[in-house]
Amino acid sequence: MIVLGIESTAHTFGVGIIDASKKRYGEKAILANAKHVYTTEKGGIIPIEAAKHHKHYKQAVLETALNQADVNFNEIDVVAYSRGPGLAPCLLVGLETAKQIALKANAPLVGVNHCIAHLEITQLVCKAKNPVLLYTSGANTQVIAYAAGKFRVFGETLDIGVGNFLDAFARYIGLGFPGGPKLEQLAKKSNNFIELPYSVKGMDVSFSGLLTNLKQKIDKGYKPEDLAYSLQEVAFAMLIEVAERAMAHLKAKELALGGGVACNTRLQQMAKLMCKQRKAKLHVPPNSLLVDNAAMIAWLGYLQYNAKPVKKSKIKETIANADIKPYERTDDVDVTWR
Repeated sequence: MIVLGIESTAHTFGVGIIDASKKRYGEKAILANAKHVYTTEKGGIIPIEAAKHHKHYKQAVLETALNQADVNFNEIDVVAYSRGPGLAPCLLVGLETAKQIALKANAPLVGVNHCIAHLEITQLVCKAKNPVLLYTSGANTQVIAYAAGKFRVFGETLDIGVGNFLDAFARYIGLGFPGGPKLEQLAKKSNNFIELPYSVKGMDVSFSGLLTNLKQKIDKGYKPEDLAYSLQEVAFAMLIEVAERAMAHLKAKELALGGGVACNTRLQQMAKLMCKQRKAKLHVPPNSLLVDNAAMIAWLGYLQYNAKPVKKSKIKETIANADIKPYERTDDVDVTWR
């Protein structure tokens, strides 16, 4: 069972290929996970420009993945793609690419939810059973878990995602995009904690006030490295607090990290300490599977298809009817595979 996945929700265009028959071998089931990332020296993601980037690099990324996996179109059994949430111009490039591949391979097309893919990949590579997911990416910041027949959001950002918050501050102090990794390196140059607003409201978090406060402090002459250190301590503590509350509510014994911000070693340290105190298990996939990637799309595509196969006579119909859902929420998804 060879499944090819397409990721194109935001800055990354990726093609991943898995052999689901090898799922018991975990990460070894991933035959390829190729990608190319849109970056800028100044400013953030411009959706139309990111879509142009995806169109330009899609063929090269596809060829790289097929070569890495040593797979040809005739061997592809299922094609999966990110249908949302994400930037519509970028999602459309992924959809059209997936349609072309599915037609060429005469394979069914499966649209999957990007956020849920971040959670379900922990099942393959970490052998997670039913973890709470702390999902921290650019636009998305959510605490997600499967309960009562659906993936439910137990807490989320009320304004901007933690990744966009980090990028926005990084741009303000002259760092490029993406800014999160650069702020992490800058934070390592200081251990001088500056008091900052801590904004947890029930099970939700807010970053806009923290961002405004940081900008004001930069304008007053505070050192960037002190603020980088302090913002990590505050923002990540907020995230760990709401994740721990969700675990307590669900009596969960597993926490998984997902999203590009989860590559941050300080966030991982905090999560590890909290799980140790709760006698819970922490699942952290490799960085290549934390950031936006297509292997996780292929894996969720397999789970969905395996639960509800498409008849051969319906393949062209599923391809023709495939669409994007830029604003699809995690808790809107009909879960058929659990």
